[in-house]
Amino acid sequence: MSTSRTSARPPDAEPAEGAKAGGSTATATTGRTASATADAPSAADSPDPTRRLTPLAMGIPPAAHPLLGWLIPAGLAVIGAVLRFWRLGFPHSLVFDETYYVKDAYALSQSGYERNWAEKANDLFNQGDPSGILTTPEYVVHPPLGKWILSLGIDWFGVDDSFGWRFSAALFGALSIFILARIATRMFSSVWLGGVAGLLLCVDGEHFVHSRTGLLDLFVMFFVLVAFGCLILDRDWAQRRLGRLAALPWRRGWLTPARFGPSLGLRPWRLAAGISLGLSMGVKWSGLYALAAFGIMAVCWDWSARRRVGVAQPLRAALAKDAGPAFVSLVPVALVTYVLCWSGWIFTSGGYDRQWGAEHRGWWSALPDWLTSLAHYHYTAYKFHVGLDSEHPYMSNPWGWIVQWKPTSFFYESPTAGQNGCTAEKCSSAITSVGNPVIWGAAVVVIVVLLGAWALRRDWRAGAILAGLIGTWGPWFLYQERTIFTFYTIVMVPFVVLGLTYCLGLLWGTSSGVRGQRLPAGLMVRRLAVGVVLAGAVFAFCFFYPVYTGEVIPYDHWQWRMLNPSWI
Repeated sequence: MSTSRTSARPPDAEPAEGAKAGGSTATATTGRTASATADAPSAADSPDPTRRLTPLAMGIPPAAHPLLGWLIPAGLAVIGAVLRFWRLGFPHSLVFDETYYVKDAYALSQSGYERNWAEKANDLFNQGDPSGILTTPEYVVHPPLGKWILSLGIDWFGVDDSFGWRFSAALFGALSIFILARIATRMFSSVWLGGVAGLLLCVDGEHFVHSRTGLLDLFVMFFVLVAFGCLILDRDWAQRRLGRLAALPWRRGWLTPARFGPSLGLRPWRLAAGISLGLSMGVKWSGLYALAAFGIMAVCWDWSARRRVGVAQPLRAALAKDAGPAFVSLVPVALVTYVLCWSGWIFTSGGYDRQWGAEHRGWWSALPDWLTSLAHYHYTAYKFHVGLDSEHPYMSNPWGWIVQWKPTSFFYESPTAGQNGCTAEKCSSAITSVGNPVIWGAAVVVIVVLLGAWALRRDWRAGAILAGLIGTWGPWFLYQERTIFTFYTIVMVPFVVLGLTYCLGLLWGTSSGVRGQRLPAGLMVRRLAVGVVLAGAVFAFCFFYPVYTGEVIPYDHWQWRMLNPSWI
């Protein structure tokens, strides 16, 4: 887009691709432009019900490099997949909570519900022998979907193949790199920043370790991320539709478009977000918090969109015309999806508490037995979760999560000379779930910048990233006495990465010079700083790679990588 076209855009239009910070968000460069993308009303915008807005004036990012916008995320996902699948079967033993989830996944594939295991069943399972499984149902406190997903790899590669135990996690991890890069490309209208986001996720340690371990939390992250992307698409779709409808003749009156604006009808991307949030809850209940945060975020976006097309009472309009449909598209859809995740337990008879409804009659007897049994199961599981306060060497407080104060050790062995390839007097083989220090070292600054960008400029991008952090991190502050772990931050990782990408886009800046002309010295320094951050993140990943993958290294080399005494 030429300079003349950029300067001629409507005053509340989003900047064109060439005017963005490195093709990035331009909210740092023009306060008026940032105000136009606000999620809350601004006194500077007086509604004009007669104006006609194009999609560009509505703040819809213009299409930029459509082919590269798909090829670069795909290429980063392939690189991420190679890194995650390489030596995925090591160690050939259950690590950390795989002792629960991998065996539960096998039980689900055999029976449709989790079953108990005999003592020392891990030793047999590590040898590819699942004969330690018992016929009695096991009481578990997490929904079954994540374990169903893990069971796919076990079915495809066999119970004796540790590669298969972790296959699904590695696959979903690689896919999430592609999805995040696409989301960043869309949010910032920049192929460059989309690639930055994908690269940062590819080299983050939390994401990398979870992608190589048969746990559940990566699947929560995946479905929350998909829901976030669907809501970004819904925002664009709704604004385009409002822009077209705003061009129609306006009518006056309390319930006319001039006062409340038109209804938008069925919103398929919002329905897709509801399904994805239900799937995240079907892995772990913590997906419920993202549902609440994203629901509020979506209504705020509708409020902002109606204000910008000139609706006289945008807040009332959003509550009257958008809040109800948003609730229906998200909450009931997510609930139905969540219940369907329990299909194996519902349609079999041997699961834990499955017969509780039939054995305990009461005022609820008119309801189906499976429903009352499921409700009772959830009641007991909730009591377990909120009452879990047993000590654990790796338990942590959510205040320290944002700086990875107390990472979780998934696996550790200390071979001596001649054992497992150890060439020193004493060696270490460790898998530590710790985030990339460059990414997480900047996280506090990132949050401050996001808060400033949203509070001072009402940049919707900053608000959206903060909503993701609120939904995935904030609720844990209510359970500070509960036994919780830093590895839960895997669900936060995409939003930390998006926040850092946002800040790097601001630092990259924008150039209004003629092509080929030398950039100003200050801008060159800022762009060099962006390059240093990205190179530092890649270097840190390479440096920590041995303690992400369990490589046998000399003990002092392992100590070099334990940057904080709290990591040990």
